[in-house]
Amino acid sequence: MTSNQTTPATELIYRPRRLRRTPTLRRMVQETHLTANDLIYPVFVMEGEGQKVEIASMPGCYRYTLDLLLKEIADAAALGVNAVALFPVISSGKKDDTGSESYNEEGLVQQTVKAIKKAIPDIVVITDVALDPFTTHGHDGVVDDNGVILNDPTVEILVKMALSQAAAGADMVAPSDMMDGRVGAIRKALDAAGYFDVGILAYSAKYASAYYGPFRDALDSAPKFGDKKTYQMDAANAREALKEVALDIAEGADIVMVKPALAYLDIICQVKAATNLPVAAYNVSGEYAMIKAAAQQGWIDEKKVILETLTSMKRAGADLILTYFAKEVALMLR
Repeated sequence: MTSNQTTPATELIYRPRRLRRTPTLRRMVQETHLTANDLIYPVFVMEGEGQKVEIASMPGCYRYTLDLLLKEIADAAALGVNAVALFPVISSGKKDDTGSESYNEEGLVQQTVKAIKKAIPDIVVITDVALDPFTTHGHDGVVDDNGVILNDPTVEILVKMALSQAAAGADMVAPSDMMDGRVGAIRKALDAAGYFDVGILAYSAKYASAYYGPFRDALDSAPKFGDKKTYQMDAANAREALKEVALDIAEGADIVMVKPALAYLDIICQVKAATNLPVAAYNVSGEYAMIKAAAQQGWIDEKKVILETLTSMKRAGADLILTYFAKEVALMLR
């Protein structure tokens, strides 16, 4: 007991503050560690050359043409980011009702994957498997005359899409559409074609969330009618997430994911407890935009809030975090 302390009226056996007393002690007992190895960097690619266009609702995030995207990815890799998730901006002239451009062997995604793997072979390239960037209606599947999203015809197209991405050199395909049975169909097709080493990062618990708005701005992929609640999950449901995760694991998923992350930390925690597979979380565009907007107003300390937010996701159980802050965080952690 130091000289400026008085003897307490009741002797305390446990004093948790002892282990918070100095920075060194706090580092020694820190339970959760966020590192660059935890981060996956989502990036947007568009057609053209020499262009970098900021996304208005996502300050600091850009759509890149391939030549500039390669530099952006190389910079991220140099900071210790190991993986990128690729999302395409498809011109309206290449969109149709069934998203047939999605499996074009010479399409934007396929050409981008080839170029990334040639220029930066060690980076893990994860490709999105969903139709909404490629369809005129903005939904993740084939739509019938009554506006119903058809499950099985959609899965057939998703399989073609995944195979074309694997052929281009993708390390992982990431079905984000929430169609039933698509993980099993994709795994079966990949194996039949000899792509045994191509992994599946499944968007297993993807909620019909209001947090996706800025992302849809980035890709011009907002649905032209209705919403996505007949295939994406109800925000009120937790047990259903565990069912979806179990199904994807049974169908051959290598990694399961919860999306969004910040409002679904409880789901991340439950999924982590239910599986031995790696669990990913997507720090989505709306979460990013809120932090950026508050920081621009001077209401928060941006760097501290970013680190606290991502640490909360890691603490909840996420092994991997898709985040638009990946480069910034990797630099902060150096």
